[in-house]
Amino acid sequence: MSIFSYLFLINRNPMKILPLLLGLMFSAFLSTAQEDNCACCTDDHKAFDFWLGTWEVTLPNGNKAGQNLIEKIQGGCVLRENWTGANGNFTGTSYNFYNPGTGLWEQLWLDVAGTILKLKGQRTGDQMIMESEETINEDKSVSTQRITWTLQEDGKVRQVWEVLKDGVSAQVLFDGLYSRKE
Repeated sequence: MSIFSYLFLINRNPMKILPLLLGLMFSAFLSTAQEDNCACCTDDHKAFDFWLGTWEVTLPNGNKAGQNLIEKIQGGCVLRENWTGANGNFTGTSYNFYNPGTGLWEQLWLDVAGTILKLKGQRTGDQMIMESEETINEDKSVSTQRITWTLQEDGKVRQVWEVLKDGVSAQVLFDGLYSRKE
């Protein structure tokens, strides 16, 4: 028996059913409209989705660096990173989002040591590349920090954090390979 037959039998007056049916159709329309108007469902907003997941992170020598959970929050508008170092004592969180006003991705990193790092950048091919603003050093050279996340063919992600001096890599602060946890 269809819902229409059931409603007709209960009310025995089809005109009483009409407002109910119109209400159900309007509710269905609103639900569909809300899904279609997702504020952060553009391809630009999804450019960093390759980093989503729960990860084991290792250093180039194979030693465990830590674990990381990257998840979407705020209706899919923000990627939140929750980092825990291998010994469990070092933790950090970043908030990553696409800024439609600038056309760039932005990251704000905060950790237990009091480090604050602000980055901006964009995805190019299989890489998300973000860089800090310039800092003038005592020797008058210009430094920036750059982090590059590269999606590997096997689904792993390599993250390299460098200090650039006058646009050239001067130091690697972190080089980690992300492998999805089972």
